[in-house]
Amino acid sequence: MSKESISKVYLILEKIEYIEEIVKNSGSITGALEDQVTSRPAILMHLTAIAEQFNKLKREHADDILSAFDNNDVKGMYDVRTYIAHDYEGVNLAIIEWIIREGLPKFKKQCKTIINE
Repeated sequence: MSKESISKVYLILEKIEYIEEIVKNSGSITGALEDQVTSRPAILMHLTAIAEQFNKLKREHADDILSAFDNNDVKGMYDVRTYIAHDYEGVNLAIIEWIIREGLPKFKKQCKTIINE
């Protein structure tokens, strides 16, 4: 694993922790997503940044790192990034809520495992 690739894993972990902090400060995931001025845009930008880091790892052929993640989860994250970036008929907040509740904890655990290896 190259230092450059590992730095992307650290950035993914950092963005996940930022989202967790936003949710904590808002009192709930739904509360954070209801805040159209600050919290929701911040969450969406952090999710976009996470997806971009996965895409960079893919372009670098960092298979040693990517193999620690479920391929469908990574693809799903990038698909959501596309919807966020291009606002195709609005972003489905139920999907974003699911990602925050179910997907991010899984990614966080996988990132920590990679970092601790």
